[in-house]
Amino acid sequence: MFGYRVPAPDEAMLISGGRRGLGGAPFRVVTGHGKFVLPVFRKTRFLTLAMCESEVTETCVTRQGIALNVRAVIAFKVGNDTESIINAGQRFLSDQEQMSVLTGRIFAGHLRAIIGSMTVEEIVTERQKLAAEVLDTSKTEMAKIGLIVDSLQIQSIDDGDTGYIDAMSAPHKAAIQRQAQIAQAQATQASTEAEQAAARNQAEYARQTAIVKAEYSAEVDRAQAQAAQAGPLAQAHAQQEVLAAQTELAQRQAKLRQQQLVSEVVRPAEAEAERVRILAAAEAQRMKIQAEAAASYDRVALDRMLIDQLPQIVKEAAGGLAGANVNVLNGADGLGEIAAGLVSQGLTILDSVRQNLGGQEATEGRRPGPEESKGAGLLQLHSGKDKKGDDGPVDLD
Repeated sequence: MFGYRVPAPDEAMLISGGRRGLGGAPFRVVTGHGKFVLPVFRKTRFLTLAMCESEVTETCVTRQGIALNVRAVIAFKVGNDTESIINAGQRFLSDQEQMSVLTGRIFAGHLRAIIGSMTVEEIVTERQKLAAEVLDTSKTEMAKIGLIVDSLQIQSIDDGDTGYIDAMSAPHKAAIQRQAQIAQAQATQASTEAEQAAARNQAEYARQTAIVKAEYSAEVDRAQAQAAQAGPLAQAHAQQEVLAAQTELAQRQAKLRQQQLVSEVVRPAEAEAERVRILAAAEAQRMKIQAEAAASYDRVALDRMLIDQLPQIVKEAAGGLAGANVNVLNGADGLGEIAAGLVSQGLTILDSVRQNLGGQEATEGRRPGPEESKGAGLLQLHSGKDKKGDDGPVDLD
């Protein structure tokens, strides 16, 4: 559009004419956007903000008095702030190529100053320190002209024909060569050991392979032998199972036969023995009952005999009263009492006879027959009468 100007992303647009810029600058600075500029009344110029490069090759003398050829590269640019753009625009806007020339000269002077305070050893071994010191000393000066340094690289340091750096590096070279030789020897030894280890591993692998093959062959042989023996072994196993089954069957048959014998012989014999025992016990019980019945019958017969003899006993006892002088005080009642006393005496004699018979049976261990008991009773009765000696008077009281 007519009158509308836009700077590039790496440029600053400087507009002169009209109002002054910041801090009394003779132009206004526009970056990052466009602006209307009145033709004829305003003038527009552009200042680059892109990265620039400057190369420095300078001969510097160290603190030891040794001249060194130093080559360095500086990367710089105009600062992004308005103040830096104004400073750089006032100095380099008409000839922007002068920024590289001026920057090289500035850094060449700082390089000579810094290298003059250092030894060759420090410069060679501490290049980064050298670059940092050069940057620090040049920062303020570069800021005054609106430039900032992004990096400083020391590319080469050469002492020419003096040979100082070579002499300084000789021990290191010898050490490095020695270390290289040692490393080479160690590498050779390691290689030899590796080859030997590889040979051992290969031999071990071959041995293990042979062992595995032998084991596989042995397993195949065993499998074939087992396969060949499988038939006979199976047959023998089957016969063994048949024998075991037959043995078990025979044992079961023997057990069954034993049970049959017990059922057919032992149990009937035991039953018969039990039956005989029961019969014998019954017979003994029967004989005991018969004996007790016989003994009871003998006592009953004896009692009956004594009862039958009782009148005779009473008569004999009464006969003892014959001729006796008996005074009856109460008449007929007194006679009745005398008769009752005689009967009572006869019963007492009967009980005595029973007790004597019972004692004799216990002593002799047998029971007397009815005839023996009868004769014995009569004998005792008569013997009792004879002991009195006479037929004297009897006190009936």
